[in-house]
Amino acid sequence: MIANSYKKTVIITACLLAATSLSGLVAAQSTSASGTTGTQSTTSKQEATAIQHVNDAVAVVRRMETEPGMNKLLQQAKGVFIVPTYGRAAFVVGGSGGAGVLLAKRDDGVWGDPAFYNIGSLSVGAQAGVEGGPITLVLNNDKALNKFMQKNNFSISADTGLTVINWAKVAQDSVGTGDVVAWAGTKGLFGNVITLGINDIRFNQSTTNAYYHQTVDASDVIKGKVKNAQAATLREELARISTAATSGSSGASPSRGMSGGPAGESSGNTGTSNK
Repeated sequence: MIANSYKKTVIITACLLAATSLSGLVAAQSTSASGTTGTQSTTSKQEATAIQHVNDAVAVVRRMETEPGMNKLLQQAKGVFIVPTYGRAAFVVGGSGGAGVLLAKRDDGVWGDPAFYNIGSLSVGAQAGVEGGPITLVLNNDKALNKFMQKNNFSISADTGLTVINWAKVAQDSVGTGDVVAWAGTKGLFGNVITLGINDIRFNQSTTNAYYHQTVDASDVIKGKVKNAQAATLREELARISTAATSGSSGASPSRGMSGGPAGESSGNTGTSNK
C-alpha cells in the first residue's frame, strides 16, 4: 500500500509540474506574440508617417517652382532638406518643431532617396505670431551636405562655419553664394534677417528604418546605398525643376494639384534596396 501511495504521489507531482511548465510556455508565447504585434504596429505607423512626409515634400517642391531663379539654385545644389510643416513660430527665438526629408544629388545629377530628420528651432528671424509653414534648406556644397552625416544634435549656422542665407533677401544675381540658402513658404517667417540658423537637427533613425525596411545609417541614404520606389515622384519633381530652362514659367501642373503625388501613390511603398 505504501508503495502504491508513493507511486500515486510521484505521478500527481509530475503532472502538476508538467502543467505548470506548459502554462509558463503558453504565457511566454503569448507575451512574445503580443510584443511582435506591437513592434509591427509601431513600424507600420512610422512607415506611414515617412510616406506622408515624402508626399508633402512633393507639394513643397512644386511651390518652390514658382520662385524665379530657384531652378538655377537647384542646378548648383548638392542637396535639399525639406521640412513640409514647421511648427507655429510663436517666439522671436526658439520657435520649435518640424520633421523633414534630406535628398542628396549624385555626381551625375540624379537625385537620391530621402533620409528623415527632425529639427528643433530657428535661432533667429522667426517673428512673433507668424504661423509656421514649409521650409527648405538648399545645400550648395559638400560642406553643408556633410553636416547631415553627423546625425544627431547638430546645427547649421554661422557658429558652425556655415553661412545660411535667407532666400527672400538674396538678390537673384547672388543666389548660391552662401553654403545654404533657406527658403520659407510663409511670408515673414525668417523676418528681415539676411542670415539665420537652424538648431538641434537630429537624424530620425526609426522612421528611416521603417521606410527602407532595414536598419540604415544617414550615410547609407546620402550615398545612395538604399532605395524606395515610393520616393520616385519627389525625385522626379526635383529633377524636373533642376533642369528647367526657367523657373516659375509653367508652375505646378493643375492635374497634379498640391497633394504630393498622383492619386493612390501614397500607399505604394516597395521598400526595395540595392544595398
